Amino acid sequence: MLFLVLVVCLYTDLKERKIYNKVVFPAAGAGLVIHLTCDGFTGLQFSIKGLCLGFLLFFLPYLLGGLGAGDVKLLGAVGALKGPLFVFYAALGTALVGGLIAVGVLVWKRRLLETLKRLAIAFFLVFVGKRRTAQGAFLLLDRSPYSSYLPYGAAIFLGTLLAYLPFLRG
Repeated sequence: MLFLVLVVCLYTDLKERKIYNKVVFPAAGAGLVIHLTCDGFTGLQFSIKGLCLGFLLFFLPYLLGGLGAGDVKLLGAVGALKGPLFVFYAALGTALVGGLIAVGVLVWKRRLLETLKRLAIAFFLVFVGKRRTAQGAFLLLDRSPYSSYLPYGAAIFLGTLLAYLPFLRG
């Protein structure tokens, strides 16, 4: 079931730049029902913990404008289906793949050096600058020029598949 959900979300994210609630909500609900049916209240708790952790791991990046709401909900659905430990590894894999995709896009667009300079200045302002300049540092982190090139559903798809590999889990 998880693979089917990931494939559908990958397709819609690549084609339409959307991850639909009508896919992720039923998937999350199915995870809750399956775990409740198989393991009772303990299974339901397992699924709820996975759902919440998946949601929370991507919620801050969403608030900062780095991810769409569909990405957050998709990782929550992964957690509901597979539980908290798996969704943690899926998020790690997703971050790794997402970072590689982002670097690839920056190289392709010939903006890697410019972006690294902006990041260095922003980090300097946050960690060395005064409060007023630190607030302005976030303006340097504007992602809008690159957002159309980063379908994060692809990173979630690949990162979740990576979570199945034993080397990622130590």
